[in-house]
Amino acid sequence: MINAIIFDFGDVFINLDKQATVDGLKNLGLTQWNEDLDLLNIQFETGKISQEKFIGGIQKHIPNASTEEILKAWSAILLDFPLYRLEFLQMLSKKYRLFLLSNTDAIHIETFEQNNGASFYGDFYKCFEKVYFSFEIAMRKPNLEIYNYVLNKHDLQAKRTLFIDDKKENTDAALSLGFQVWNLQVGKEDVVDLFNKNII
Repeated sequence: MINAIIFDFGDVFINLDKQATVDGLKNLGLTQWNEDLDLLNIQFETGKISQEKFIGGIQKHIPNASTEEILKAWSAILLDFPLYRLEFLQMLSKKYRLFLLSNTDAIHIETFEQNNGASFYGDFYKCFEKVYFSFEIAMRKPNLEIYNYVLNKHDLQAKRTLFIDDKKENTDAALSLGFQVWNLQVGKEDVVDLFNKNII
């Protein structure tokens, strides 16, 4: 019997347009996303470098782009957060222990909060026993340590915990630790379909 649910954030609650950021950076002169930028992103997502160092790292590849232009392109990934998903979450929070576990960075969270306002994001965060962002805890999915960290911190049992994420490598990692999982198919499924999945 499931008594706790751990949710991803992007493309589970907030809609994303990953191509918008790639296009935005290309419009600023980036020829292609590469391993150097991948590493930079992981460092920023795990809080190992500051926002200034992150922007500076991108500027090495697009030297003519301003900080403001890069911030705008980087945040273009974030779309809307439908109210019906928040209402669904509020209903769930009365029945289950809920947690948020997201690979994200300080820019994206600040942008989400600014775009949606304190009332909305406050209501969202209140649904969870605890909110975990990778940049705050210096760990990211699919590394097993992050799942064990949440289990141990809250005395959860993997077999009684459902983990929901749109990335298969993340749900595969959770599955290997004994979690119940739902690898949500973006565009085909919605988090509010949870009760149709016969997993809780």
